Amino acid sequence: MGAMDLKCALRTLYEEIVEFRFEYPLIAVPEAGPKESLHYYWYKYSATPPSRPAIRLDANGIAQCWTRANGTVYRPGFVAMYALDNLEKYLREGDRAHLGIFLNQINWLEEHSVTRTDGAVVWPNNFDLWEGTTLLRAPWLSSHVQGLVISALVRALRITRRASLLELLKGSARVYQLDCECNGLRVRSTGHVVYTERPGFPAPGIMDGFMTSLLGLYDLYIETGEAEVYDLFRQGTEGLRYFLPRWDYRKKWSFYANRAYLCSPGYHYLNRLLLIVLARLTGCASFAEYAESWNHDRLSALDRAEIYLGFLLTKNARRLRNRTWVRKAAVVSNPPAENLSISASSSSTCDIFQPPSCPQR
Repeated sequence: MGAMDLKCALRTLYEEIVEFRFEYPLIAVPEAGPKESLHYYWYKYSATPPSRPAIRLDANGIAQCWTRANGTVYRPGFVAMYALDNLEKYLREGDRAHLGIFLNQINWLEEHSVTRTDGAVVWPNNFDLWEGTTLLRAPWLSSHVQGLVISALVRALRITRRASLLELLKGSARVYQLDCECNGLRVRSTGHVVYTERPGFPAPGIMDGFMTSLLGLYDLYIETGEAEVYDLFRQGTEGLRYFLPRWDYRKKWSFYANRAYLCSPGYHYLNRLLLIVLARLTGCASFAEYAESWNHDRLSALDRAEIYLGFLLTKNARRLRNRTWVRKAAVVSNPPAENLSISASSSSTCDIFQPPSCPQR
């Protein structure tokens, strides 16, 4: 481990141990949802932590993301999130500079869209990424990315009425109709569907990315009125309702991924907030019930100690098991885990730009 890696590791441990807080600066935005609305469903009203931002801006003002493993890279989902954040700031503050930033990110997303031979429009991640024992080879797709980009483009279309944006949106739901083995985002398990944030993961996978993709589908349906899009949204919400118990920790907190570890406060806050939003949009009582059971205000002092210690133990046990400190993009050719799996959607036999012939399910 080099000096930079050690510094990052110590900083991460400090954040998780010393700066752990049950509160997190996310709020739901009740105005979001209707066709005339430009608001997104949640808003982060304060930077956390303000002294250690992951964002980097390139010479053109486009958002880039810095991580220890990958360095500075373009992540389409990160660009879309930065766009939506600036749009919300414009709506709240009236400063047109934020609107300009939003539209600048939209232009980048439009330029970096990929229209496949099957008609699907996608925004691939062009970097390798470890997730547990799964190695995602560039270029790989993500339902989290797809959902955020769709939501950003829908709002840009409402502002600009650019026909080119509408054309991209028309093809953006296609990957939800295809299984991961066919270079799509769909995972089927026990007769239910999830849209995966990390191809190669079994169901249910990562909760917040799945729910974010559902919001993208909802926005697309509200904008276009297409019945096929609504059916994809409906299938996803049914899958979410079925798999909710697998993300639940004793009706107190949420798990990350397939019960890999207890969520950090930021992830948990987002999981709960997205459930609240989907409960409002769908009227599903179980979404509201789980969201209420995950309210940190209900936790006793003993519960809070249990969550805090449980998070630290499960998170660091996963790090030790997967040897995450040696996983960097520069050395992905030397897998550090014996039980390595390669994402099917980005392996040598499956090219997301030239999808195989697979039936629509």
